[in-house]
Amino acid sequence: MDLYLIRHPWPAVAPGVCYGAADLPLAEAVAPVAERLKPLLPQGARVLSSPLQRCRQLAEALHPSPVLDPRLQEINFGRWEGKTWDDIYRDDRTSLDAWAKDVLHFTPPGGESAAQMQARALACVGELAHEDTVIVTHGGVIRALLVYWLGIPAERWRQVQLDFGHLTKVRVDNQGGRLLCLNR
Repeated sequence: MDLYLIRHPWPAVAPGVCYGAADLPLAEAVAPVAERLKPLLPQGARVLSSPLQRCRQLAEALHPSPVLDPRLQEINFGRWEGKTWDDIYRDDRTSLDAWAKDVLHFTPPGGESAAQMQARALACVGELAHEDTVIVTHGGVIRALLVYWLGIPAERWRQVQLDFGHLTKVRVDNQGGRLLCLNR
């Protein structure tokens, strides 16, 4: 099956702020992003989306009735949510250092690990019955899926650059995944 993974458009958040599960509004209009993406998507394909408004609004512009699935939400950074990375470094350097050393398995205080987020996203995708699907979600979720399907080492997780409002296409089968396009 082909999966059309779309990262939401730019959120309205200051640079350097840690956000994941926070339901942030968008900083840019959805219509131009949707119009650019529509020709790249299969006609009549099912559209799944994170329920967070930064994804949901784009999904609704792409499809009249997208399926909202909370398993596609971004990682929950717990007590780090809404703080600047500089403040987190100052106030909780030990935890931040531990997360940097094991980004997949470390759980931020009061949050969830990337492995937990990856497991829920994979469970969602595992229910798709091999039909081509458009998924509007978050950078962390897309990275988690790519790391799994493409065999990217966990320590290289953050080296996968995903642009806001852009498409990454992956073909997934019993052998794993094959990257067909990135940031289109």
